Formats: sequence, structure tokens, C-alpha cells
Amino acid sequence: MARDLIVFGEDWGGLPSSTQHLVRHLAHERRVLWVNSIGMRRPRLTVRDLGRLGRKVRAMLTGAGRPGSNAEPPPFPVLAPRAVPWPGNPLARAVNRWVLGRQVARAAAAHGMREPVFWTSLPTAVELVGTLGEHAVVYFCGDDFGALAGVDHAPVLRMEEELVGLADLVFVVSQPLLARFPPAKTRLLLQGVDFDLFSAPAARAPDLPDSVPVAGFFGMIEDWVDTDLLAGLARRLPDWHFFLIGSVKTNVTALAALGNVTLAGPRPYARLPSYAQHWDVSLLPFRDGDTMRAANPLKLREYLAAGQPVVSTDFPWLDGYRDLVNVAAGPADFAAALAAARLEPAGRAAPRRARVAGESWQARAAAAAALIDALG
Repeated sequence: MARDLIVFGEDWGGLPSSTQHLVRHLAHERRVLWVNSIGMRRPRLTVRDLGRLGRKVRAMLTGAGRPGSNAEPPPFPVLAPRAVPWPGNPLARAVNRWVLGRQVARAAAAHGMREPVFWTSLPTAVELVGTLGEHAVVYFCGDDFGALAGVDHAPVLRMEEELVGLADLVFVVSQPLLARFPPAKTRLLLQGVDFDLFSAPAARAPDLPDSVPVAGFFGMIEDWVDTDLLAGLARRLPDWHFFLIGSVKTNVTALAALGNVTLAGPRPYARLPSYAQHWDVSLLPFRDGDTMRAANPLKLREYLAAGQPVVSTDFPWLDGYRDLVNVAAGPADFAAALAAARLEPAGRAAPRRARVAGESWQARAAAAAALIDALG
């Protein structure tokens, strides 16, 4: 039986997350209600936090989530939660359980849901477990929340421990995360790829430089992106251009000062192949640390499906793909890898694409659905 899903995830919009990809496919066979993020830390008195809080309040007043400017309309209802973003605070928890629980329950009933599966990708949703008449609880863990930036680590980890205890099924995206949770209820669900989107020929993006070799990156430019490495690489290779797509959430002063670096900002997800298929090399320049060691970046499979050579810092999630990726450390090593990538023989795109052709989000969602629908 394909049970309905109430999904607690990040705010809908922007570049799709693993949960968004999976749930889009799961929604083909069941009703879905998506609840935007409750928040994983207390707001601070900063311009960024106050702006986000203002947007949240406006969304609460309308009662519905609003997709980001680069997002396609969601294929199911998206709810803006009426919640207090204060993980670990007993009063906030009581308010959220009562107010948000009633809000979500009313929305679920309005859409004809009965005994849905409670799916959460955020530990903070544990406050709602037991309020929705759920048939089962599923936790999808895509990150190490004890190391992730922008999280109140101690209370969120306590909430995660509570959630795992209540969950009937836990999905994780990497081997390090698999080792953290009870084996009897935990399953590895590796990242997938929108293979058709990234492998189908796309016209070259008009703003992509065409007079010099280009190394490219897309994704959030956060603390885990090694901007020092990129700046050193750009200085070492003045005849290359470095084209970086994504919202900037870390210090990029050194990069912004370089003439052969473009901080392009975000682009719609559907347009990413028009960049990744046409720059000369795709970059995975991540800093070593617990966050990235526990991760399993979507970009790896998306880059491989796009077909161009990939140069990456060394991480465990490269296992199974190392024969298709140039692994490097430091600007000199990266510079040599970029030079070698430009000289690779023709026909190498085919094996890269072939390796990830069977790793579509449709296949990943089918595997998840079989496990979810088998829950007694």
C-alpha cells in the first residue's frame, strides 16, 4: 500500500535537495504534504537572520510556503509552519507541538490524508511525532548535524537521538552516517541523479566564457568549499577562468579580487547542464572535515552525467568512482590535474555517464518506497 507522506524538510525552493528529488518521485503514487523548515537554531540579531525571520513570518501569515525565484512550482501542497525556531527550548517545544501540530493535522485532513507516514529530514521535527496519527516515522539523514554550520549542535543532536529512538526506519546517504545509527532500522540510500537532465545535450550558456579554458563549480558556496584552494589555483593559472555558480555564504574576498574568477550567483537548476556540459573541467574543491566526510554530494553524480572531467579533493565518497575522477590536493596538484584533464582522449564522457545511468532519483525513490510501504 502506497501510504501518504507528511514531509518535514528544508524550505521548498532553490537548488533541489535529496529529499526534494526523492519526494517528487514518491508523490507519483501517493499524496504528499510538504512542511517547510522549523529551523535548526535560534535566530540571531543579524541582518541575514532578521531578514529570513521576516520572510518566515510573512509566509506564516499566508499559511503556505512560497517557492524560491529559481524553483518550479511544487507538485503538492507546501505549508509554512507556525513554529518557534528555538531547538531544545521546552516552552518552544510545547508551543510547536500544540500550534504546529494542529496546523499540520488540519492541512493533512483537508487533503484527505489518514494514517500518513511521517518523513523528516530535520531532527527538529521530532516535536511533532505522535500528533498526526501517523502510521510510521521515517528519518532521512543527509548530514552530520553535529558538524554542520548554521545549526545549534547540542540541542539538535539531542533531538536527533530522540528521533532515531522513535523512528521505524532511518535512511542515511553515506557509510559514516550508517555507522552512527541502530543497524536494525538503518538503511543506506545513496544519492541519485537527474540523469536525463544532465546527460541530454544542452546549448552552451551564453554567459560562459569561450575564449579560455574554464573550470566550473555549482552549489552553495559555504564554509566547506575551499575558497583558499580556489584562489591559489586561480592565481597559479591566469590563463584559465573559474566560473562559480551558487549563493555565497562564506568569505570570498580573495576570490572576488581575481580577474579570472566569476562569482556568478545562483542559476535555475534546469539550466545547470548548459554550464556543466560546456566548461572544460568540473570542480569538487571541499575542505576536509566531519561535515564533508559524512556527506555524499549530489554534484559528483551530476558532474559525471554531464560528461566533463572532474577534479576533486580526496574524500571517502569518491570510492566507486575514483577511476573517473582526478583526485588532487593543493593548488599545484589541482593545476596539474586540470592540465591533464584538458588533454584526455575523446570518448571519456561515455563511461562517466554510463557509471551513473542506473543511479537515477527514480530508482532511489523506488527503493525507498519499497521499504516505507513494507512498514507494518
